[in-house]
Amino acid sequence: MNEYYWKKIKDKKRIVVKVGSSTLTHRDTGNLNYVKLEKLVRALSDMKNSGKEVILVSSGAVALGREALKIGTRPKTMAEKQACAAIGQCRLMTNYHKLFTEYGQIASQVLMTQYSIKEEKSFENLKNTFQELLKYGAVPIVNENDTIATNEIEFGENDTLSAIVSAVTKADLLILLTDTDGLYTDDPFQNAEAKLIDMVTTQRSEVRKMAKRTSDSDVGTGVMYTKVMAANIVNPLGIDMIISNGKNPNILNKIMNGEKHGTLFVANEEKEQDIRNYLVSQINQ
Repeated sequence: MNEYYWKKIKDKKRIVVKVGSSTLTHRDTGNLNYVKLEKLVRALSDMKNSGKEVILVSSGAVALGREALKIGTRPKTMAEKQACAAIGQCRLMTNYHKLFTEYGQIASQVLMTQYSIKEEKSFENLKNTFQELLKYGAVPIVNENDTIATNEIEFGENDTLSAIVSAVTKADLLILLTDTDGLYTDDPFQNAEAKLIDMVTTQRSEVRKMAKRTSDSDVGTGVMYTKVMAANIVNPLGIDMIISNGKNPNILNKIMNGEKHGTLFVANEEKEQDIRNYLVSQINQ
């Protein structure tokens, strides 16, 4: 039965892919891993060439800002984080623009805060912008607008942001690339007996307990718990979600061929509802 749901992934048309800082950078230095970035762009471009619509939610701006400013640790104040983001976002988009252009694709930038969802006019503008970009065949590259975000309007991490983008764009599938193979019965870094869960069909309370709430990474902010919560946002909207290991971004090609790689959170039957109000309720939890 599990293979049946994984095989259906081949039929998905609009795909949101989220990649975190820890996936894009070298673990020991926190500096950008250009080899992995190039592989990611190549895999996404191949998905586009196969007829898919692709949206990328990418972390990495703050990490690149740290690299440029020679800051050894994660920024501790909001001002430091915003300065790193302002510098790093330019570098991040420069690299994406260059690589996507080499593969014949059009890269575009979309920066968001909670205000983009909570304010009705902003939400409509955001939804229309995504629609136009996809109509023109562009690849929207989405990040939180860290340079202006405050505690009151920031998402905090891109797992939640990617789930919201999936809802706004009415995506068919959300793929979260992380530094583990998927959701385990326990922390695989601490427990050698932990087992990989290849499919989740209901959002049971025990699934949340399996999800780790802390991160060992000095560059990433997302943890397994936030990824499970992302599934809780998108699954009721009829959107499947996969957590998979982004160590080699070519895994995207295998997933889109229907191969089993990671944990698949199978969507519930889609319910008619006001998407903006639904997302606001999820953000406010």
